Amino acid sequence: MLIKTYASAVYGINATTVTIEVTVSQGIRFFLVGLPDNAVKESQRRIEAAVKSAGFAFPNKRIVVNMAPADIRKEGASYDLPLAIGVLAASEQLSAERLGDYLMIGELSLDGTIQRVKGVLPIAIRAREEGFKGVILPKSNAREAAVVSELDILGVEQLSEVINFLNQGNSIDPTVVDTRQEFLNQANRYEVDFADVRGQENVKRALEIAAAGGHNLIMIGPPGAGKTMLAKRLPTIIPPLTLQEALETTKIHSVAGKISKDMALMTIRPFRSPHHTISDIALVGGGTVPQPGEISLAHNGVLFLDELPEFKRTVLEVLRQPLEDRMINISRAKFAVSYPASFMLVASMNPCPCGFYNHPEKECSCTPGLVQKYLSRISGPLLDRIDIHIEVVPVPFDKLSEKRNGEPSASIRERVTRARAIQEERFTDTENVHCNAQMGSSMIRKHCYLSPAGQQLLKNAMERLGLSARAYDRILKVSRTIADLEGSPEIKNEHLAEAIQYRSLDREGWAG
Repeated sequence: MLIKTYASAVYGINATTVTIEVTVSQGIRFFLVGLPDNAVKESQRRIEAAVKSAGFAFPNKRIVVNMAPADIRKEGASYDLPLAIGVLAASEQLSAERLGDYLMIGELSLDGTIQRVKGVLPIAIRAREEGFKGVILPKSNAREAAVVSELDILGVEQLSEVINFLNQGNSIDPTVVDTRQEFLNQANRYEVDFADVRGQENVKRALEIAAAGGHNLIMIGPPGAGKTMLAKRLPTIIPPLTLQEALETTKIHSVAGKISKDMALMTIRPFRSPHHTISDIALVGGGTVPQPGEISLAHNGVLFLDELPEFKRTVLEVLRQPLEDRMINISRAKFAVSYPASFMLVASMNPCPCGFYNHPEKECSCTPGLVQKYLSRISGPLLDRIDIHIEVVPVPFDKLSEKRNGEPSASIRERVTRARAIQEERFTDTENVHCNAQMGSSMIRKHCYLSPAGQQLLKNAMERLGLSARAYDRILKVSRTIADLEGSPEIKNEHLAEAIQYRSLDREGWAG
């Protein structure tokens, strides 16, 4: 008797339906074909023990299982549940009447418990697209999948629950999540706030400009000046995720297994801060079993690289293409996947190995050549993709001891949101451009017009401060954002002057 059950395989952030065909006939041995990996091949022992724990007999016959399409590699233990149900139905211990209505995923323990799996959100989206009535999956994954509407999400904890549901019609209450209400209830619930920051008004201003225009930013300052604290608060002033962005972000984190059992939807912008010992594959994604890397987990959020010069050169260089394309394409001999990677890069660094170059009070013990060598660990092409350079100085005691709170994130976010709305309107007719940081050279010439006085100001600044040629476009982009924050259709001289300040690392002789 031929029985078909349905499962799913995840590649990149999309799922493909897998048809599991099972036949039971006279003979012995268990045959599993269709390009399974070792985890799938080992499923026979788990299934056998789980079926017996549920009070059923594992057929002592010849069992052939085909997982189609056969040219796609099947990986992981999430096929245990549909394989077990297929074997029971093919041996006529279970009714096959409703098997075609449901897609099933889940890893089985030896006692029949159904364990949590990765990637259920793209699987649920695919199931709805292909017209399945519902998805049977681990209960701990149910809220994550229930974000998808028009689909019965049946969360189960034991194999016996699935058998009784298919055999006897026992009902399983579907998990229901009101996606819009969940989104509204949890939006902008951050644990940190700019109101906690004392002093650092110039840095907060630079972060506001970066958030308003989607600009990448680097902070240079001595240890303990507050660089990490400020970076962690940047997501709180970026405009809230849209529902579409929230779903896209949740999908990536679902594939990576980063969604907790109580979470249905990611409603705040991600903030990823990998350690400087990270490998290039961990940063961009990939591996034997393809997984999204840190740059994709930071999609629609912030990627913070603390102590930037301490990262390996090869790791930093892989950032260049995703920063331009906002997509990472991973190609290996046996697969090719794409992950979205639209993130704001925020980096911090000490100005020198000892950390006290340009410090207002402490003396730097590094030679000028050593300072330059330290800064040269960051390549020019990567630095070229960072629009704002801001120097961070230690906060004096009188500022630290102030009892008055700083401006809250909500107030700053309102100004940033208004500036982003201006940019959305400006780039309505331009595909894949949503903020000033994404403008190309032709768009800069169109939208960043300077008056003759502005042109002269920029020329004088570049000559007197020794700014590099790559600073030219960056200054124009940032000045356009500053004008947007003030609601000005024109770039005024004061906007241009402020933007010029944010190119510290481009000044000749900055490092001696």
